[in-house]
Amino acid sequence: MTGESVAERVAAVREQIASAARAAGRAPSEIRLVAATKTQSVDAIAEVIAAGVHDLGENRAQELVAKAPALVPLDPVWHFIGRLQRNKVNQLAPWVESWDSVDRPELADALAARVPRAAVLVEVNVAAEAQKGGCSVADAPALVDHLRVLGIRVDGLMTVAPAEGDPRRSFARLRGLAHRLELVELSMGMSGDFEVAIAEGATRVRIGTGLFGLRPTFPQFPDSGR
Repeated sequence: MTGESVAERVAAVREQIASAARAAGRAPSEIRLVAATKTQSVDAIAEVIAAGVHDLGENRAQELVAKAPALVPLDPVWHFIGRLQRNKVNQLAPWVESWDSVDRPELADALAARVPRAAVLVEVNVAAEAQKGGCSVADAPALVDHLRVLGIRVDGLMTVAPAEGDPRRSFARLRGLAHRLELVELSMGMSGDFEVAIAEGATRVRIGTGLFGLRPTFPQFPDSGR
């Protein structure tokens, strides 16, 4: 992978997305590619944008607010995809266009106060893994209702596949939940499992390593909180 240019990696990922979509009887245009930018430098992100990927997904508040100003001329669309603290909403609000990891009523309330017409995805911890964010499958309908009452636009659901085992069951379960809640967007699938996610109905895939290569050994932005 190290010998490939960023443009070549982006083209290869797009072809994989297209192939997976066609295999599932879907149009490739149905799937939105979100570049997962955790630990990546501004220069690396700029290369991915230049290759045609304008949707950026960031996990950490401090990284997003540090990177975003320098990338304004390139017109990115920022998605916040990490676990979000309520006290970070104010600093993220000028940059984030899609809040893709809303998982509790208190966070919904904070968004309604600061970003009253926010576009969100509800993150669901389908596999009920203690180390991961996301509401339970059982709690998701009430959270979606709460967001709608607040006037927030709920576009769909997001999940992270379980650390072990076949992710297909989790993806299929999220798809079924979205159908029951009459939600269209499904953000699921990363570099190692996005083709399975597309087969199960993903409309957004979050790709980091596949686009950027391996994460930096000494990241520009150390893990000092979200």
